[in-house]
Amino acid sequence: MTATLPEAPTRPTGPATAWHDVCALTDLEPLWGEAARVAGRQVALYRVDATTVLAADHRDPRTGACVMARGILGSRGAAVTVASPLHKEVYDLGSGRCLSGEGPELPVHPVLVRDGRVLVALPSAPPVGAELPGSRP
Repeated sequence: MTATLPEAPTRPTGPATAWHDVCALTDLEPLWGEAARVAGRQVALYRVDATTVLAADHRDPRTGACVMARGILGSRGAAVTVASPLHKEVYDLGSGRCLSGEGPELPVHPVLVRDGRVLVALPSAPPVGAELPGSRP
């Protein structure tokens, strides 16, 4: 979810959530996705207008490939969407819901744009399937 105001995020974050300063707003091109590694997690950032940034996992929920930042931005009604570049499933970047049928959800993350910086809130626990430091494949 996105908030461009310097106040609290638009949806509550749990006690196990941490905010991360990711980049300058000017580092992101409008209407284009960029991938970033944030606290050990790959995140896709989408600058949808002059001051609004949306964030989701970079990992495609259907295939597991890290490609979502290369997805095609669009809209369905008022919802900003991204289509996976692999199989074209369309996801609502506000809720993460798959709009192309009964596909898995795309994890989305709260974003703040404050003083020209993009901050993303992520769960403190590692994502499911993430490698832990010292773990073996």
